[in-house]
Amino acid sequence: METTEIGSRSDFALWAIQRAQEIVTSEGAAFAIAARDMNDDALAATAAALGTAISEAMLEVFDGLIGD
Repeated sequence: METTEIGSRSDFALWAIQRAQEIVTSEGAAFAIAARDMNDDALAATAAALGTAISEAMLEVFDGLIGD
């Protein structure tokens, strides 16, 4: 994982946009395919993976805010 220093709102906004793009790229395609195919099991699994990726990104930020 790459470390990014966030020193301003602009830095945070840029980081958030980049992370969102990464998440959608990695998890969104499988979600879209499952939705297109109307496969409930696959849709549930890919939705869970998307939620997990979002949660992990939020925890990544939180962990960065906590001092050692």
